[in-house]
Amino acid sequence: QVQLVESGGGLVQAGGSLRLSCEASGGTFSKYAMAWFRQAPGKEREFVAAISWSGISTYAAGSVKGRFTISRDNVKNTVYLQMNSLKPEDTAVYYCAASRTVVSTIPQQYDYWGQGTQVTVSS
Repeated sequence: QVQLVESGGGLVQAGGSLRLSCEASGGTFSKYAMAWFRQAPGKEREFVAAISWSGISTYAAGSVKGRFTISRDNVKNTVYLQMNSLKPEDTAVYYCAASRTVVSTIPQQYDYWGQGTQVTVSS
């Protein structure tokens, strides 16, 4: 059983930056593909970014490409989401997720989820 704990959320002005972290425990971190999703009030959970087991391959949603960067440290058992040039529409609860089998944009294909961290971008 893998436990995921996100941190780093908060309130930031438009154009600012935040770095989210997600620390994993209870499993072999390097055996999991990792991803970030987000969910705004009244909206479905949406894919933000994903990274392969080794970290060599990364994927990002079109809405965040060029602004957000996903990375991982398999020694620290942590995945990061660096968010730059934030916009009010980035406001959401951000979740990290782990998959034993695939790197995917589909939430249902992830096995473990964190509790989420709130990101609020003011205009």
